Amino acid sequence: MTTMTLPRGLYVITDNQLIPEDKFVATVEQAILGGARVVQYRDKSHSRTFRYRQAHELHQLCQHYHVPLIINDDTELAVQVNAEGVHLGKSDMSHETISHLIKEEQLWVGVSCYNQVALAQHAMTQEATYVAFGSFFASPTKPHAISAPLEILQQARQSLTCPIVAIGGITPENANLLIALGADNLAVIHGVFGQTDVRTAAANYARLFESSF
Repeated sequence: MTTMTLPRGLYVITDNQLIPEDKFVATVEQAILGGARVVQYRDKSHSRTFRYRQAHELHQLCQHYHVPLIINDDTELAVQVNAEGVHLGKSDMSHETISHLIKEEQLWVGVSCYNQVALAQHAMTQEATYVAFGSFFASPTKPHAISAPLEILQQARQSLTCPIVAIGGITPENANLLIALGADNLAVIHGVFGQTDVRTAAANYARLFESSF
């Protein structure tokens, strides 16, 4: 693993609808150069062979910049490409799954907790690496996502010791509020990869963390 815990800051999530296939790695590199501290590979539509190739190339890029790579909902792929971690939904959050992935596969495990602090507390008892809450704002990527109230960040910050990731419709204009309420990371898709200048877009989020210490 590149670090002992999830680095604080911008957490970008890839989207094959937004990133051209022939510029996939180069586009993610621009996000890293702009200040992304974590990269999650998310692809629900392509073949396993395609996803392995992309994830493998992406991990090589991330290793070059010492940025951890998280694989969305595919533990087998995470192990195959030697990624730093895997991100799971609540349906995958069994004690056996998380314990095995952390102890046997040496993977970080992030868990989506939506709008439930109790789910995050349970994840922590299973030694999850980080938890994610959202959607906090309307999201162009997931318009029907579960809505989470801002207060959940304060509640989570009071009871959790692991890193807290905020997701859902986050822009440079509303992001400061989430950081102030306790978010350690901002997970962003469209706000970075849906922009013409990916590097500048990433930098607009990254600099918010520089001023929040």
